Amino acid sequence: MVSPYERIAELAAEGRRLALATVVRTHGSTPQVVGAKLILSDVESERPFGTLGGGCVEADAMLSARHVLAEGGRVLREYQLTEDLAWNTGLVCGGTMWILAEGLDEARRCGAEDVLTRAVSAARGGPPMALVTRLIRDGQKTSFGARVAVLADGRVLGTLGDAALDQLAKGLAVEQMRHGTARLVSAGEAQDLLIDPIAARPRLVIAGGGHVAKALARQARFVDFDVTVLEDRPEFANPERFDGADVIGGDIVEAISAFDYGWSTYLVIATRGHKLDAACVEAAVATRARYIGLLGSRRKTILINEMLREGGVAEARIAAIHAPVGLDLGGRTPAEIALSVMAEIAQERYRGTGRPLRSLGGS
Repeated sequence: MVSPYERIAELAAEGRRLALATVVRTHGSTPQVVGAKLILSDVESERPFGTLGGGCVEADAMLSARHVLAEGGRVLREYQLTEDLAWNTGLVCGGTMWILAEGLDEARRCGAEDVLTRAVSAARGGPPMALVTRLIRDGQKTSFGARVAVLADGRVLGTLGDAALDQLAKGLAVEQMRHGTARLVSAGEAQDLLIDPIAARPRLVIAGGGHVAKALARQARFVDFDVTVLEDRPEFANPERFDGADVIGGDIVEAISAFDYGWSTYLVIATRGHKLDAACVEAAVATRARYIGLLGSRRKTILINEMLREGGVAEARIAAIHAPVGLDLGGRTPAEIALSVMAEIAQERYRGTGRPLRSLGGS
C-alpha cells in the first residue's frame, strides 16, 4: 500500500499540483481520527487518495482543497456534525472535526526545510520521523501556527516559534514514533500540538506456525499489518497457510536474533512448546524489538521470567514483555485468541484504555 507521502512525491515528480487535507483536531464522535489524510490532484476526474470519512464533510473539505489547488496557501475549517447533518449524510456521530487543506509547497516544508524526501524514506522503512503542527486556539476558532519535523535521532527541522515548544515537540514526537499513530496534545490554554509520525506499515512477527499463529496472521493482515512468520517445520513453513504473509523457514531462535526490527514491529512468540518458547524469549530480549508478546499460561510466564533473571536480563526489559499476551476477552479458539492478541497490540499502538466505550462517557 502506498503511503500519502509516497503519493505526494509521485505527483510532485510528475510536475502535478495537489492539495493535502488532514484532520488536525476532533471533538466527540467523528468518522475519522486526527492524522487522517486525503490527497486531491489537479485532475478533477482522478479519484482522491485516502479519505476523511466520507459524506458531505469530505465533499466540503474537498472544496477547500480545490481552493488551495488554485490559490495555494492553507485553509483550516471546522465541521460540526450536527444531528441533522449526521442523519442526512449517514455520519451519525455528533462530533466536530477541524480539517486543514494545504498546497504542495506548504505540505512539504517545515520552515525553510523541504522534508518530502525524508518523509518518503520513513514511509518506506527508513528511520521514522514525525511532523509536529502547532494549532492556535482562540475560543472555538483554530488556526495554523507552524510546523516542524522531528527526526528519529531527535533533531528538529524548523521551529514552532518558541524554543521551549520546540523541545516539547521533540520529546512528544520521539515517544509517539513508537506507536506510529497521530496524537493531539494540549500545549497550554491556547494551543495544541498535532504529533503525526511517519513510518512504515506496522509489522507483526510471529514465532511459530501452528493453529494460533495461522489465525493471528490472518487477523493481523485484516487490520493492515504486514506479517512475517518464523517456523522450523517444513510442513508448517508454507506461505499458502498464511494468506500472503512472509514465511522464514529454519531455526526460529536464530531467525528472531537476526530479524531487523523496525520501530513499528511487534513480535509474538507462539511456538509448539515451553522449552522453545523460553529460548525464543531469551533471544528476543537481546534484540531491539520494542514489543515482545508471549502466548501461554501465567505459570509459563513466571518460569521464563525466573530464567531471564538468572541469566542477568535487566528487570525493566523483563517487565516490558507482554505475557501472557492478549486481553481477557474470554475466548478459547485459535481465532478468538488471535483477536485477543491483536486487541492488546491495538491498545498499545493507539494508547487505548481497553474499557467498553459505553463506560467512557462523553458524546
